[in-house]
Amino acid sequence: MNLNFWQFLAGLGIFLFGMNQMESGLRELTGKSFRNLIQKFTNKPLKGILTGTLITSILQSSSLVTLMVLAFLGAGVLSLKHALGVILGANLGTTVTAWIVFLLGFKVSIASFSLPFIGIGAMVTILLGRNLFIKNFGFFLVGFGFLFFGMDLMKVSIESLSGAIDFSEFTQYGLIVFLLVGLVLTALIQSSSATMVILLSAINSGILALDQAAAAAIGANIGTTITVTLGAIGGTPDKKRLALLHFLFNVVTGMIVFFFVPLIVRWINSMEFGQDPLFDLALFNTFLNLFGIILFFPFLKPLTFWLQNRFVSKQVPHTRYIQNVDVAIPEAAIQALEKELLILYAKTKRFIKLTMNLDDEPHHQKGIFEQILKHPVEYLDLYRQLKYIEDEVTDYHLKLQKSSINEQEAKKLLSLMLSTRLMIFAAKDFKDIQHNIKELENSTRNLPKDFLERLKIKIQERIIEVDQMVETENGKVMMPNWMLKNEEEADSMIEELFEMAKNHKTDIPFSTLSNVAKEFSRGLYNLGAAVVHWRHPINVVLDPSVLSSNPSNLQAKNS
Repeated sequence: MNLNFWQFLAGLGIFLFGMNQMESGLRELTGKSFRNLIQKFTNKPLKGILTGTLITSILQSSSLVTLMVLAFLGAGVLSLKHALGVILGANLGTTVTAWIVFLLGFKVSIASFSLPFIGIGAMVTILLGRNLFIKNFGFFLVGFGFLFFGMDLMKVSIESLSGAIDFSEFTQYGLIVFLLVGLVLTALIQSSSATMVILLSAINSGILALDQAAAAAIGANIGTTITVTLGAIGGTPDKKRLALLHFLFNVVTGMIVFFFVPLIVRWINSMEFGQDPLFDLALFNTFLNLFGIILFFPFLKPLTFWLQNRFVSKQVPHTRYIQNVDVAIPEAAIQALEKELLILYAKTKRFIKLTMNLDDEPHHQKGIFEQILKHPVEYLDLYRQLKYIEDEVTDYHLKLQKSSINEQEAKKLLSLMLSTRLMIFAAKDFKDIQHNIKELENSTRNLPKDFLERLKIKIQERIIEVDQMVETENGKVMMPNWMLKNEEEADSMIEELFEMAKNHKTDIPFSTLSNVAKEFSRGLYNLGAAVVHWRHPINVVLDPSVLSSNPSNLQAKNS
């Protein structure tokens, strides 16, 4: 054989490295734009298909688009039905690679075309890399240049095989041989785009006939499902569902079209434009994926229903969103964490109300046994849920820290984790005085009973204020006066109790009353501080003793 193996291997490696560099740069450059586009233009399946096609055509990476779609699906930005449309469109978008090769790859000197991109991109990245946007743009240029440089090396090495290989001996086995070649090759190099470049080079050199290259292109489409399927093993249920759709789309479409390859090839050759083998193969590849979309589009609704009943997790997680979002997309991961905090906040409020016996449901609507038994069971179960959520959020946070996050995302992540811990602290503060609250409820003296009623009124007022802080737009919170003077309020409450104890008898020790006042105030403060970190991030841990001595500290740090 005349194939220069090392030249071919180098070309393939440089091509794949270029795609990887393009993905890295584009992931950072287009993250928010991609999310906004996804949210606006995927509310209908057809829009989702068109959006997936457009974005994949621009980014030149269906794997990058799939990764982002999975992340935003898990974060609740996309529904499964709309995500399916984007994935179908992404398959069509990948065919643009073949058209780029047809238009540029064999008509101009690819090496000359690619070198300016590599040179300029490298210089931009090294000399101007302090600016994150410019640095990622440089990565994109380098990747784009390497993509075409690797393509040139593969083309030249394959051209040397022209006339050295005779595939006529394989024709007796039918086109299935070429389908398997395309499948295995794509599974090994994990890039259908690279396989298409190899096939285009082979058909341009006369090594393959159009029907043979078409069969191999079908194999390449099926081969991509292996990569996605392997990536879904051990992944989230939604990731497995999308991988299953990807598998069904490529295999069903491929096998149907495969039986009609000779007919389709004769039809293309009979047309006036069917004279250029590069054009013909690019057209066939586009037809293959377009046919798949036409085939699957009418069944998206029943497919969605069917997929939702697949891969149902036996072990139900306590968090709702983060288990569906890959940490490789930090923006979507942080969105998912914020949604988890909404749930955590609601559960923490519920726990505090149960502690203070401020149940939302009127007691007269419950039976006597339900009142006696359900409350402690629900109370303990709710606290366990809070701890489980904290553990799952913390594990997710550790994974997210290991991914590529920028400074702004790191600060936001810190705020969210502080908020999570402060909510748990608030729940624990109230849990610690739960038995004391029971003592106050069972007291026969007026002083403890009056004290408990004051606490209930105060907690209802505070929760309303904290709710308003949650609803206020980010960065526009005004720190409530009660948080700034939290320690003073607790001390004042204890002094009032001391004065009242001089003239009123109590069957509850004064030390218990004092402890309840302290823990009650700290629990409310921690709840308020959690919301401040979450909704209106500041980069310090709020300490009530510091704030009470110098309230201006917060305004300075929060400005």
